[in-house]
Parts: sequence; structure tokens; C-alpha cells
Amino acid sequence: GLPAGWGAPLYAKLDSELASACMSINAVKGVEIGDGFEAARLTGESNADPMRPGADGRPEFLANHAGGVAGGISTGQPLIVRIALKPTSSILTPVETIGRDGAAADIRTKGRHDPCVGIRAAPVLEAMVALVLADQKLLHRAQVGA
Repeated sequence: GLPAGWGAPLYAKLDSELASACMSINAVKGVEIGDGFEAARLTGESNADPMRPGADGRPEFLANHAGGVAGGISTGQPLIVRIALKPTSSILTPVETIGRDGAAADIRTKGRHDPCVGIRAAPVLEAMVALVLADQKLLHRAQVGA
């Protein structure tokens, strides 16, 4: 349901705002929009999102490699955002470190009960994307009055 036209070609680009917000979530180490890193393996022809006139006169996309964002602006296609999470490093297994005195030491975290943050990350990601889209809606309304 994301309408076409939100975002900007520079500064407040929808994809850059999404990436920034997603990277601010704890444990996130990567963000993909659309085909993301896989797009780097494709040719320009294979990565294109071709269009044709739709039945209602609006453009109809034949692919969505860009994940609903082209040139920093929403296309009206489904928004596709994926994140990569690092594994929890504070685990019960001892890990080599350096103590306050600078000497080699081992550390073992106690009391940590979430060896996978992925379960919690999904609703946090959805909320963060919703915040970015709400902000983009307000920016769009301020710029075009709609």
C-alpha cells in the first residue's frame, strides 16, 4: 500500500532513510532493499524493473528488483527491506579478552537468555520501517500538499 512518489532523489532518499533507521537497530550489520547484494551480480538488463501501461492507465511494473524504491523515491510497488543480524556475542562460552590491567583474560557472560535476537528483531524492524514511512508521508505532504 505504499504510494508512489514518497522520498527524494537526494538527501531524504527513501532507501537511505530506511537503511539508516535499520542500521540503528541493535545487532543489525546489513540492510538490503529489493534484490540488494544479489543485484550486484546481475547485468543492468537483468536488474531493470520494466514497465508497461496498465489497464487503468497507470504504469504496471513487470519486476520489482528495486524493492519498491527507484532513485530514492517509492514506485508504488511492494517495499522489500531485509536485514542481516549478527549473532549474540555475549554467550556462556568463555571468550578471550583483555582485562583492565591490560593482561590477557577470559570473559564469560552470565544471565543472558536470548542466544538469537532475530525473534525480537522482526517487530522492531517493522516498527522502525513504519516510523520512516510516517516521516516520509509528512515530508511528502509538506512538499506537495497531498
